Formats: sequence, structure tokens, C-alpha cells
Amino acid sequence: MRHRTPALVGRDDELRSAEQMLAAARAGRGGTMFVTGDGGIGKSRLAAAAADMAFAADMSLLRGRGSAVGLTMPFRSLTEALLSLVRSGDPIDVTELGPYRHALGRLIPDWADGPAGPGPGSLVVLAEAVLRLTALAGRDRGCLIVLDDMQDADAETVAVVEYLIDNLGQQSTMLLCTVRDGPCAALDLARAAEQRGLAAVQTLLPLGPGDIRALAASCLDCPPADVPGPLVDSLVADSAGNPLLAEELLAAIVNSGQLVHESGCWTLPDVIRTSVPEALARAVAGRVEQLGPEARDLLSVGAVLGRRFPLALLHAVSGLDDRALLNHLHGEDAGRLVAPDEQTPDWYAFQHPLLGEAVLQLLAPGHRVVLARRAADAIAATYPGLPDEWCQVSASLRLQAQEPGAAARHYLEAGRRALAQGAASSAVDLLDRTRELLDGDPDQLAHATAIEALVSALAEAGLMERALDLANRLDVAPDGPDRRRRAELHTRLAWAANLAGRTADGLSQVALARAALGPDAPDEATAPIDVVEAHVMLDLPGPERFTVIETMTRRAAAVAEAVPLPEVACQAWQLLGALSRRRDLAEATACLERARAIAVRHHLPIWEIHALVRLGQDEALRNGGIALLEQTRQAALRCGAVTAGYHADTNIALHTVLHGDFAAAGPLIDRTLGATTRLKMIETTQLLLLSRAILGAHQGRRREMNDAIAEFRRWDGDQDLHAPRVHGLARAFCALLEEDRERAAAELARARRPGDANVSAHLSGEHGLGPLLRVLAGPGDDDPAPGARAGPAAALRWNRQFALLAQAILAGRAGRADDATAAFGEALLAAAPYATARHLCLRLGGEAALRDGWGDPVAWLRAAEEHFHAVGVVPVSSACRALLRQAGAVVNQRRTGAEDLPRELRAAGVTVREYEVLRLLVERLGNREIAGRLHLSPRTVEKHVASLIAKTGQANRIVLGEFAGEFVS
Repeated sequence: MRHRTPALVGRDDELRSAEQMLAAARAGRGGTMFVTGDGGIGKSRLAAAAADMAFAADMSLLRGRGSAVGLTMPFRSLTEALLSLVRSGDPIDVTELGPYRHALGRLIPDWADGPAGPGPGSLVVLAEAVLRLTALAGRDRGCLIVLDDMQDADAETVAVVEYLIDNLGQQSTMLLCTVRDGPCAALDLARAAEQRGLAAVQTLLPLGPGDIRALAASCLDCPPADVPGPLVDSLVADSAGNPLLAEELLAAIVNSGQLVHESGCWTLPDVIRTSVPEALARAVAGRVEQLGPEARDLLSVGAVLGRRFPLALLHAVSGLDDRALLNHLHGEDAGRLVAPDEQTPDWYAFQHPLLGEAVLQLLAPGHRVVLARRAADAIAATYPGLPDEWCQVSASLRLQAQEPGAAARHYLEAGRRALAQGAASSAVDLLDRTRELLDGDPDQLAHATAIEALVSALAEAGLMERALDLANRLDVAPDGPDRRRRAELHTRLAWAANLAGRTADGLSQVALARAALGPDAPDEATAPIDVVEAHVMLDLPGPERFTVIETMTRRAAAVAEAVPLPEVACQAWQLLGALSRRRDLAEATACLERARAIAVRHHLPIWEIHALVRLGQDEALRNGGIALLEQTRQAALRCGAVTAGYHADTNIALHTVLHGDFAAAGPLIDRTLGATTRLKMIETTQLLLLSRAILGAHQGRRREMNDAIAEFRRWDGDQDLHAPRVHGLARAFCALLEEDRERAAAELARARRPGDANVSAHLSGEHGLGPLLRVLAGPGDDDPAPGARAGPAAALRWNRQFALLAQAILAGRAGRADDATAAFGEALLAAAPYATARHLCLRLGGEAALRDGWGDPVAWLRAAEEHFHAVGVVPVSSACRALLRQAGAVVNQRRTGAEDLPRELRAAGVTVREYEVLRLLVERLGNREIAGRLHLSPRTVEKHVASLIAKTGQANRIVLGEFAGEFVS
């Protein structure tokens, strides 16, 4: 007979569901399936069957399993899944992952050319990297990820799986997870995902009598009708429909001689019923008893190690050579319990986890202690330094061997490694176990060391209350860490509090750090504290804080360069760059260049990239060029600086909008926004949403602008902080494209933030567009904005174009035609990178030149009219045509826009001019206001409104305005 049935019995519906999801994944509609149920119910078999179907369909396949050794191993199943992809030999160019390749280097070291650097959201970056890898692996063929035994998965793996579940819908990947019934995070995730409609949950139920008969027939290699009825009844009763137990019971019945094969059929004289746990224990015990002493000892050691174990370790424990080991492991009886692990060469695994648990239960307590000690000693000899998972395995074995002190040391080291790997939640679990084991231990220094590590893990995991409480205990512990280490710990907590927006806690930790060092602390010890305190103080109110912050930061920078403390120096000089930008862009650039030089000298590529992003931003502001930002983005891709790369993209997106390259800006914003939203990069996402609002504004699309601003509001941004972009770059510019200068001036007034250090405030209009609007409003002082041309903001190219245009208009108004024409030429030169803004200057300057008699207003107005007609900004193109008529120039008729009319309006006979009026009715404007926008008479507008009411069948003007909202973006 066969010990295991080769067929998947009684799971046709579940297998069909898996087949349908695989087909959907190949078609680009990914999804997730959880398979749940009791141990031995067939979850892994169903997953294996799905994997076989994926393999047959030439899909890419990744397979991993949770760890069942002591506490959960960080990223165990994910690492195994990625390694299975590497070993499969599938031709995947991981360089296409860009910076995310380096994030995966946390799991596959060969994929990391260098450190990607820590940072907030690093776990989410890893999850995004896994998502992108599966998309790459499944390109044009589909991908299946199988994660078995998720009940044993660590918190970080569960978090990555949750991220995958949320984002698989638009790519060719199916995720299949098996989870044993019982309280665990993975089962909670499965239920929650099912309720949200993001995952299918297949709960495997016990097999019925017909399926048990089919299972027995498959094992006995006979037709189902030949399986004795009493045998089926016995298997159903004693296995409770559990396939694994049914197979074990069947094998035990055959081995005991109760079921015999005679004359071509199976006969059953008698069957003794037992309880289910006893049935499994008896079946396994019977098989173990048939083994020789050496084979029995090998399986016992394997059971102590867990569900899987390497051949090298069995060799070290037993002293047997490889041939003897393999003879034992591949013997008929042992082969029914263990088999070569199909995913890891030279490893063996129990045929099912329950079998290993059953073998473990057969061991006497004293024997189990001895075996655990032997195994732990063998691991120490075989794997010096306890790399990878062996540190935690050794901790578990030392605990079973009743050596709590040694177990605590291993758990402490495992916790530190987990934290370094970014698995903060797992680190907390491991370090909490360390503290438990040290309870009652007289070594207070060991206690303090464990608490110190735990505090760092808690801070990284976002558990600030526990972290702060434990840190305070360290300060009063008589044998706690030395003063320098306590200060470093409080400094780390201050930075964590700053990132969490807890300013008061940040300042409190800074004070504790300084107190720990004492009044005579050396400068190299206080410099890191100074930099952190400077960042925390940025959130305090009052402009006077900038002087204190800058003094503190300059002192820290000088000390950090002298020691050296290169990371502290980079952090300090970058902050100084931001602070000095308020008064001198050249000084800000010098600070950033110094930060970059330090990073290059000390081989800190991530710090170099962050400095380059800021330098590229300043370059774009000064000269309008984005070449440095583009180069920095590529550098970020090469070195794995994920967040810095998205910061570069965000700045590129804004300046691409200002350049008027809307076709490139929209996709870039959408692509980057999708990634930053998933990565929970809140500030970057807010800036991208504002860039989307500016994109709508610079196309004269108020509704799109308002929708993006509303979405920004939902992200709870600092609306006062971002007022310059909202009102200066978006709302005011949109109003100008609507020919509403009064509204534009009102928006600019709301954009002003005096004394703001944020560079976005320099684009608020106070130093460019604002002075221009005041000049356009009518004669007044020669200088419409005293001091507007002073300071760094006046040198920014975006502001310079408008300021120079204001000078040209003033000169023309004063009768200095040559000066006006020269200044206008300078304005157009400054406006060269900004297509829409440049043509707006032509429109506004053309009007002034026509009125005051200077320059070439007809040519300027024609160029502006051509541009704004082409981009669909009707109010400005209409204004240009009206001014050309006023100048006596021939004006081209613009009735070729009928193809842009919505089909329903075109069918109703609505004209292009009527559609222009209809677009403005959405804003509930009166006839006079619409006439001003379109440069028509109010009487003409009134006629167009009446015609629209008649053609569209609306009751009145109010209803017509509501109707217009359906067609106008």
C-alpha cells in the first residue's frame, strides 16, 4: 500500500476556486486565497496542488513556510520564498527593481550592492519591493506565491502579506496562504481581508465517508468498492475526517495485520477504535518502535530541532557518516515519517508537522533535556557565531535544556539582529523573552543591557510609551549602562519622538540625554544631541527659535567634522542648508555642498543622495533646470535610496508642471503618488497632491484643482504650512487663467507667510506675481512692493519673470518705451523654461504695451492667443482676440473647437461660444462677470444663456448651471 495518497481527495470545489484565481492572475487580476483548517486537514496538499497547476501553466512560483522553532523567525517564510525563486533559475533581471533591489537585500544579501540605509517606513519599503518583484517575476506569465503555515509567521511577515493583499489586484500575482485554525495574527488578517472583499478564505472541513473511502482506495491501490465497509466506518470515526489521521490509522491497521490482502482483495477481521490524539500517537509510536536505536535517535533529535533539520547537524550530533545517515533516513519505516526537503538541499523534514510533534511527545522529559543540550552543542560547533536562524534555534534548545542564562544571551543577540534587519515587532518579542529569562538573575548589567536593547526596539516599533517608561528605569538602575550609552539611548528616543511628532517628549529625552552626560561632557558626546534637539525645536512656535537652532547646529557641525562623526555632520549641514535658505540661496547651496562632500569622503551614499536632492531642488528654483534632479533620481535608483528617489520625483513633478509640460507631469505625479501612498510617505504624498492641484490650475481646470486640494485636506496636512502652494501656485494662477485678477490678488494675499523658512513660500507670489498684479491694478507708487526684490526669493527664476514684467509695464506707463521693451525682453528670457507662464506674460505685457504704446503688442498677443487656444484655456485666448480686435488686427475665427464639445451638447446644437459661456455658469457668475471673462457684452452673454436653456431643455439659469457641472471639468 501507499502511505500517502497521491490524489487530493474531497477538495474539488476548493481546487476549482484556486484554478480560477490562477487564471485571473495570469490575466492581470491578482488576488489572495487563505486556506484554513485543523492540522492534517489538507491545507498544504491543496497548496501543493495549486503550485502544480501554476507550474503546468508556466507561472513563476515562490514558496515559503513559517518557522516553528521557538519564537517566530523574522521574515522566515518570505526569505524562503525569494530563495525558491532564485533557485528556480527563472531569468529575472532584478536590476529592473531599481532601488527596491537593495531593500530585498535584507532578505537576499546578494541583491544588495551596499547598504540601503534605515528610515521610517522601511518595512513598507520592503513590502513594496516584494510586490514589485512578484510583478517582475510574473510578467507575461503570472506568478503564484505560496506561504505555508502562516500561523507561525512573525509580525513583520504578516504586515508584508497584508500590504500584498491590498495591492495585488492590478498585477499578475496570486497569493496563497495556509493557516492552521487557532488564535493567531494571520488568521485575524484572513478574516479581515475576507470582510473587505480582498481575499477568499477556504476553510477545509473534515472528509465525509465517501471521501474517506476514496482516500483509502488510493492508498490501498484498489477500487473504492473494494474497501471494506467496516474499515471506512472505523477510519471515519477515529480520524474525525482528518486525512492525515486517516492515512496514519490505515497504515497502522495494515502494519498490525488486521487488514490483509488476500486473493486480490482486502479483508478486515476486526478494528479497535481509539481517540484521535491517541490514534496518532499510537500510529507514530508503532513506527518509531520498529526503527533501530540509531535511526530512532536521529528522528528524536530531528523532532527536538523542529519540523526541518539539516543533514550536517544530524552528522554532528550522531557522529555517523553520510552513508549511514542516509540509509537510516531512507529506510522504509523512517521514510514514512521524514523525507528530503524539496526546497532546501541537504535538509530533511517530517512528512507533516503533526508527525514531528507526535515524535516529540514520545520522549521522556529527561531524555528531551539531554537531546536538546546535545543539539545545541552540535549547532555551536557546526555553525560558529550562530548565523542566520541558528541563534534563535540555539536559544530555544538551551531553554529546553534548562539553561535559561544561555537561552537569554541567545535571545538577546537574536533580538538585536532582528532589530538591525528592520523587524522591530519580532525584536520586541525576543527581547521581552530575554527579560523574562533574566528575571531573578543576579547579573544586573545583563538586565540593563536587555532593557537598553528593548527600548530601541520599542521605539522602532512605535511603542513610545513603553520605550519611555523603560528608559526612565535605566536612569535609576544602579548597574545600568554607563553615562555615554544612556545618553545615546535618550538621544535615539528623542529622534523617534521627533519623527512621531511628539515635541514635548522629544525635548524631555534631550534633557535626559544631557543630564546623563553631566555638565562636563566632551563636545563629541553632545554634538549628536545638539542636532536632534535642533530638529525637535523646529516644531516650536516663534521666529526667534531659528537663531538658537542655527547656533546649536553650527556648533554640532564643527565638532562632528573634527572628531569625525560623519553622519552627524551630514545631518547638521543639511539642516543648516534649510535654515540659511531664508536669507541667502548661495549660502544654502554651500552648506549642502559641504554635506555632500562629507558624505562622499566617508562613503555614505544615502546621505550624498539626500544632499543632492536638496541641491537639485535649489537649482530648479534658481534656474528652472531639472537636470540635477534627474541625475539624482538615477543615482537613487542605483544605490537603493528609495525615499530620496521619491523626493526627487516629487520635485521634478512640480517643476515639470511649472514648465508647462502637462503631458509628462500628469503620469509622473500619478505614478509617484501611487507608490508614496502605499509606502505611507505622508509629507511626500501631500506635496504630490498639491502638485496635482497646481497641474489642474495651470491648465485652467478649477474642478481638477479643487478635487486635488480636497484630497490633500483629507491627508490632514499642515494647511498653513502649505498655503503658499495652495494659494500662490494653484488658486491664484488658476484665477489669472480665468481672467479674474481680483480673485488672483485675494488668493495671493492668503498665500503670504512672513518669515517662513520653507522654500515653497518663496513661490507664493509675494516676490513676483503679487507685485505684477499690483502694477496691473493701476497707477500707483513706482515700486508696488518695497523690498519685494530683496532677499533670496527675488532671485528665483519663477519670480523673476513676473517682477521683470512689472518693471516693463511701469516703464511703459512712465513713457520710457525703450526701457519697457528691454525689460520685457528680459522677462521673456527669464520665462523661457515656463511655457504657460511665458505666454501669460505675453498676454499681460501685450495689453499694457497696446495701451501705453511700446513694444510689439500685436505679435505678442497673437503668440499668446495661439498657445492658449491650443491648450484649451478659453478665457485667455478670448481676451487676446478681443485685444487684437481693439488693435485693429485681423483676428482668426476660432470655431474649430467643435470637436472638443461633449457629444450630447454637440447633438443639441450648442456652439463653441455657447459652450464657453456654459463652462463659466458652473461658477454661478453673472452676465457681467462672464462678459468680462470672455470679452463680450453682457447683452450677448444674456442671448447665449437663453439659447442654452432652449437647446438643453433646462428650466432656468440655476438648473442650467447645475446641468453644466456634468460636462465641465
